[in-house]
Amino acid sequence: MSGEKTLVTGATGFLGAHLVGELVRRLPAGTVRVFAQSRFTGPDASKVEVVSGSVTDPAAVERAVANVGQIYHLAGFVSRKPEDGARMYEVHVEGTRLLCAAAQKAGVRRILLASTSGTIAVADNENASLDESCDPPLALIGRWPYYASKYYQEETARRACDDKIDLVIVNPSLLLGPGDDRLSSTRDIVSFLARDIPMIPAGGLNFVDVRDVAAVLPIAMERGRNGERYLLGGTNWSFADFFGRLERLTKVSGPRLKSPKGKLAVIGAEAYNAALKVMGRAATLDPGAVDMANHHWYFESTKAKDEFGFVGRDPAETLHDTVSYIRSHILGRKPLVAGGRAAV
Repeated sequence: MSGEKTLVTGATGFLGAHLVGELVRRLPAGTVRVFAQSRFTGPDASKVEVVSGSVTDPAAVERAVANVGQIYHLAGFVSRKPEDGARMYEVHVEGTRLLCAAAQKAGVRRILLASTSGTIAVADNENASLDESCDPPLALIGRWPYYASKYYQEETARRACDDKIDLVIVNPSLLLGPGDDRLSSTRDIVSFLARDIPMIPAGGLNFVDVRDVAAVLPIAMERGRNGERYLLGGTNWSFADFFGRLERLTKVSGPRLKSPKGKLAVIGAEAYNAALKVMGRAATLDPGAVDMANHHWYFESTKAKDEFGFVGRDPAETLHDTVSYIRSHILGRKPLVAGGRAAV
């Protein structure tokens, strides 16, 4: 409708910044509004309306949703630390409840919620065939505060929107690519480059290019079916394959030791940290992260491909651009050159 705004929460995040760029290119001038807790900067800052505040602040949320027709809800807090569980619940669950309630009063018609593939696509073994029809593995994700809070965020959004607002949920896997200045998704790449990963986890991951996810979100907003979820992923690789690719790309030697499986992996991480403490060094292994990395986060994005035409780019390009950005913007070194060789 004329004059209506499209709102993006979490616009200063890794995915949010890429999405804002997509929307500025696609939508009429002056119709994109961003809701951000920190200062919104970047090449698109002058092309959007900015509302400052947190999704946990009722007054700020009310200002943000005024005269809005659709919302991309990306605001979140990423942490592997158990002590951050309460904060993640506050942002993901209470913030989403507050946003949806305010959106109903403001007459918002449609919300796209960006969650994570980890609320459904994680299993003990690599042969699990996981898709959008699978039940959430609550026994697993209940051990990890971030994924538990995202699951409850999804359920909160469903109840809060009910039949008053159309709700589409997208579940991207690990986001890689350029632009992650906060290292919310690419911190493990930095750890690899710093040789801070001592063992190869027994599990495997799925990763997807942040630019591909940002490009498909406006399509999901337009075509996504009310009440449905859509897994957005790229490549399924074991961690052994993933580190091997990184080693060849970066010329940095990866870990050689293989992590034990199951509970032994967590016990091993705790023992490793204890040994470092004895030597007067800081712990480098997070037992919770080790536990997660010993599971398999595999799935296929068949539903999104069929309904949205979603296809991820070559994973080699994604890895190259991720490492190049980290080296040039985070570590202060020259980026990789074409062909995957380290610039010197």
